[in-house]
Amino acid sequence: MTPLASIIGSGFLICGPLLAKEFGSAALLAMALLLAIAYAVGAVIRFNIIHVENLTPSLTFNDPFAWAMRVAQALLAIAYAVSVAYYLKLLAEFTMKPLSISAEYHSLVSNILVTLIIIAMTALTFSGSIHRIERAAQETVSVKIGIIAGLLAALAIWWVTRSEPIAALPPAIISPSGIPLLLGLLITVQGFETSRYMGESYDQATRIKTMRYAQWISSAIYLAFLALLTPFLNEAQHAEGVAGILDIMEMVAPALGIFVLIGAVSSQLSAAIADSIGSGGLMIEVSRRKLGVRTAFIAASALSIAVVWLTDPFSVIALSSRAFALFYAMQAVLAFWVSLRTKAGSSWARTGFALVGLVCLVAAVAGAPAEG
Repeated sequence: MTPLASIIGSGFLICGPLLAKEFGSAALLAMALLLAIAYAVGAVIRFNIIHVENLTPSLTFNDPFAWAMRVAQALLAIAYAVSVAYYLKLLAEFTMKPLSISAEYHSLVSNILVTLIIIAMTALTFSGSIHRIERAAQETVSVKIGIIAGLLAALAIWWVTRSEPIAALPPAIISPSGIPLLLGLLITVQGFETSRYMGESYDQATRIKTMRYAQWISSAIYLAFLALLTPFLNEAQHAEGVAGILDIMEMVAPALGIFVLIGAVSSQLSAAIADSIGSGGLMIEVSRRKLGVRTAFIAASALSIAVVWLTDPFSVIALSSRAFALFYAMQAVLAFWVSLRTKAGSSWARTGFALVGLVCLVAAVAGAPAEG
């Protein structure tokens, strides 16, 4: 549940319009390529769950490999702090829409609401384990998956019952100018790295298997949603974010609009909970297990709260996107390095690590932020 919650944020709602606008009728092909890149990155992290983690206890403090790990952890700490704040900021915006709050106090009320949610998530860990906060993630993921299943079913019924011919699709657009956007969308399908920092509670085999399943399930959802959205690609080209998808789904059935909003809110909450779990696990590993679960979550939450009050997450999401891409690039470097150092993996695997690292580096430098 945790990696799945982290992968499927509101990104599944905005990928269709963004890809339709940039790639036309080739949007589904672009989505498949993006998911293939994400799966390759996931394979690198799954390799590291075994080989980097097994090497870590034998490393001295000044070992160059240990310093490379710390760089990767610092990048991820920044990305997690910003992403948790960003997800909850969006949730606050959706929650506050029906309320009449003056512009003068809007930001203050939003920040207070986000801070209270973060404190509540941290309080769930006071039992001394992450299982209470995981149960909260499970409930929100259940709602989210139910909403997504309903949206997919509604689109499928529209296909089956429609008697009029489908409007002509926009032409396929395949050009180098679309690469930055495609790489920038990597942040909408990331989240599988959360499994890397749950070693305090789950063994390696469980984390590897569940990360793989989460990527399979999320890939199926993304591809199915975009495929069923095909008749609406012309409308999707002019849609903007969640509001645009809301308009499209209301064309299918007016009642679906409220479900899109519920899906968006539950997506933000479950993704924030999942990233807070990853952030807490990261703090435990950074402290070389000197921090307990509760203390680690308090430290991670304090960092996110600082981001909420000191920055505008909507403007710094580009920092989060690039930090995640750099973290993945560093994970590829670590995989390549540990493979050479321990002789684990083949030369083909090392070539794959190098290619993944290069793609992620390009995403960090040239990727256009997709969720900004």
